[in-house]
Amino acid sequence: MAQGSGIEWTEATWNPVAGCTPISPGCLNCYAARMALRLEHISEAGCAKYKGTAKRSKNGRPVFTGRINLDYDALELPRKWRKGRRIFVNSMSDLFHENVPESFIEDVFTVMNECPQHQFQVLTKRPERALKLSPRVEWTKNIWLGTSVENAMYIHRIETLRLVPAQIRFLSCEPLIGPMPKLPLKGIDWVIVGGESGPGSRPMEPHWVEQIRDRCIAHDVAFFFKQWGGVRKHTTGRKLDGRLWNQMPTGVTRDGTDSLGRLVRRSEPARRVAG
Repeated sequence: MAQGSGIEWTEATWNPVAGCTPISPGCLNCYAARMALRLEHISEAGCAKYKGTAKRSKNGRPVFTGRINLDYDALELPRKWRKGRRIFVNSMSDLFHENVPESFIEDVFTVMNECPQHQFQVLTKRPERALKLSPRVEWTKNIWLGTSVENAMYIHRIETLRLVPAQIRFLSCEPLIGPMPKLPLKGIDWVIVGGESGPGSRPMEPHWVEQIRDRCIAHDVAFFFKQWGGVRKHTTGRKLDGRLWNQMPTGVTRDGTDSLGRLVRRSEPARRVAG
């Protein structure tokens, strides 16, 4: 079901889909696989939704199995949220996973289209499928699309993301597991960076973060630093160079309105909000 979120860059999560498949090195210590394995056993409802979606690998690490479960009961929940908020779509899955039926993806988009009070943050490691299905869905101004780019080997996802007609496009460089000193930012509105957390987490070098932060500043792209990560992420904190970086995209779109469709006066320049 939709619920409040401890994820720093959103306000709520909405999971009409459960389950995924590892697709790249960033999936190695997936927090969602750990959570799915736990949720399957803590309640009867959780067991139904997450049943069979995750297992323990031979080395004991939780991993998604590739099974996808659709939660039709959760599909309509954003309609019940009258107060607008930022909603992370499918924090426990990938909306554009190959096993999610096209008809269900269309149903998810219909809900997002008809809930203009919210901003929906859709994050995928499969922008190719998002692009393929783009003509079949409506990219209303309240739908943001992002892709995960954990190291330089996956920069190609950005090229595909640029072709999708979302008004706000963003990158999630989390877990950041390698340097990307020339991260391409053309057509990108927002970049999130974070270190891996939890058991077996891989270290993130400070200069990797600084390179991306400096590049965002140079290209006027909002920069959000989520965490340093580690086994005890609360002790390593979120500060970079002695401050928090909580910038968000303003939501100003190419036709002069913000992401909720409100007209922005031309005398008001687009601004980044820094925390």
